[in-house]
Formats: sequence, structure tokens, C-alpha cells
Amino acid sequence: MLYNRLVKKLRLIIHNVRSTYNVGSLLRTSDGLGVEKVYMTGYTPYPQVKNDRRLPHLQQSISRRIHKTALGAEDTVVCEHQPDIKILISKLQKSGFQVVALEQTAQAKNIIDFKLNNDTALIVGEEISGLEPEIVAMTDWQLEIPMLGQKESFNVAVAAAIALYHLRYK
Repeated sequence: MLYNRLVKKLRLIIHNVRSTYNVGSLLRTSDGLGVEKVYMTGYTPYPQVKNDRRLPHLQQSISRRIHKTALGAEDTVVCEHQPDIKILISKLQKSGFQVVALEQTAQAKNIIDFKLNNDTALIVGEEISGLEPEIVAMTDWQLEIPMLGQKESFNVAVAAAIALYHLRYK
């Protein structure tokens, strides 16, 4: 039964998220929901990766901080650092992925009404200001999570968890 829900590929793009703790939480959520691959773009901190060009002490320091919330998911989830999100979006779209931004825009659909029909890459962005308009314009869809309280949005890791869970099981 669970296998049937995993037929469509689900990937996550974490763009310009500053907090290593949010990145770790996103990796742990990705592990739990069977996300095939996680891309870190822009200035998002990322765990040690193959052919890492950062200085060893930076790799270790950042990886240690990510581990505090990832709790080993950084080793179980396929991670890739991609400096240029625009190139990544184009590559994913050319390979058949629909690219979806989790962002509040005039065109955003309520996530409750959205059903995953194709292989999908979900983009989440910077904790305060979200995704840049030129990145949003490149996406196939924009989704938003309805808010009932006074705040305008959830924490990026919480919002991504809600969205990934919804995309996986709807």
C-alpha cells in the first residue's frame, strides 16, 4: 500500500535557507517521507558531499550543526549542492519534473486542492522573505498552506514538512 504512494518521485530544493537547524530538520523530514533527493542551492548550508570544495574545517563544522537536527538523515538522504537554482530548475523540468514553489503569491493554489500527478520537485526558500520573484516565475505551480492564526506563515521546516506530507499522501 505504501509502495503505491511512492511511484511518483518527490525531490526537495532548499534555497537560501540560512539555518543549519532548519536544513537538518528538512533532511530528517525528507528521510521520513521518502524524498528521493534534496538539493541545497544558493547560500543554504549543506552537509559534507562528494567532491566537496569547502575547507575541511568548514565542512566539519557545518555538518556537525546540521547533524543536531538531522540525527543521521544527512547520511540516508541523497544530498546535492547546486549553486545556481535557475540551472537546476531548467534541468529538472527538461527531465520531466514539475517544479512547485511553496510560496504565497497571487497565483498560488491552496495545497489542499493540489494533487501530485507527476514527478515533483518542491522548492522552499529563505526564512523571512521566501523565494525571489524570478525563481517563482520559473516554476510550474505555486502552492500555499492556508493559515488560520495571526501569523502569515509557518517556519520553513514546518511548512516543508506539511507540504511534503501532503504531496506524498494526497
